[in-house]
Amino acid sequence: MKEVIRFQPLYQERVWGGRAFASALGRALPAEKLIGESWEIVDRAEAQSLVRGGVFGGSPLRAVIEKNGAEVMGPDYPAKKPFPVLVKWLDCRERLSLQVHPPVAVAAELQGEPKTENWYIAETSPGAHLIVGLKRGVTRAQFEKALADNTLEQCVHRFPVAPGDSIFVESGRLHAIDSGNLILEIQQNSDTTYRVYDWGRVGLDGKPRKLHVEQSLKSIKWDDFEPAPMRGAPTSGVLAECSDFLIRRVVLDRGEKLHFPANEQPRILSVVSGSLVQHGTSRGAEILTRGDNVLLPYSGAFTFDAFEAAILLVTENFNH
Repeated sequence: MKEVIRFQPLYQERVWGGRAFASALGRALPAEKLIGESWEIVDRAEAQSLVRGGVFGGSPLRAVIEKNGAEVMGPDYPAKKPFPVLVKWLDCRERLSLQVHPPVAVAAELQGEPKTENWYIAETSPGAHLIVGLKRGVTRAQFEKALADNTLEQCVHRFPVAPGDSIFVESGRLHAIDSGNLILEIQQNSDTTYRVYDWGRVGLDGKPRKLHVEQSLKSIKWDDFEPAPMRGAPTSGVLAECSDFLIRRVVLDRGEKLHFPANEQPRILSVVSGSLVQHGTSRGAEILTRGDNVLLPYSGAFTFDAFEAAILLVTENFNH
């Protein structure tokens, strides 16, 4: 199979969202809504990516795997197993809640799913920051007192970011995305999030959003102090590696080629800057531009040429 698999984005309205998917990625958005998330590739009961064009056009991702799993995911992939990765664009115009995802050890007890993710910072406004982890030395007792006193910001690790930065957010790591960030999030297929603090904000309905303080306190890793981001660099290399996926940054100059052999593994190719062309498909020249996230099936061999200097993320090692 020589075709990449494209999907229709699923846009999610969020109180902290904006309109940057239109201005930065050239997307047509639902009118007059604050769009915070674009679910690019998802296979969940409550959310299904639909294939856009090609031989599987109009089919849900779940149906594609059930009917063509060996071709798309590899011969040993169980047909009933959901696609293991969820890919999102995040447009964070306002600060998100302070939150945590449950580690494997406590997720079952809390009736949730573990969720490890990676954030790639594609674009920022001046002064953009992230909040990840605790300030060095903060104890659970100090954290709980600050939570009661509404002084929690003094307990968390806040640092500036710039385009090209990346940070790995494992389950149990306290985090919040600050305002002014456009982020590509690649994560385990999970949607369990516990909000521990929401900065006094109300939701789209004008009411305070639900908090999950007890679950959060059970999930937070209390020795996770001041994790450092991987700063942007014009070089290729591994950004994140865990048991659920591996993410590589690939930097191409204009005219450089990128090749993936057939029958090796499925991959996700994400274009965070620049553009690529794939020749010789049934659809003619396949152009991939900034913001595109496509699935490269297991059975296909793919060769891309950089139309211009490009930065790509390649997600792999997820089909076990």
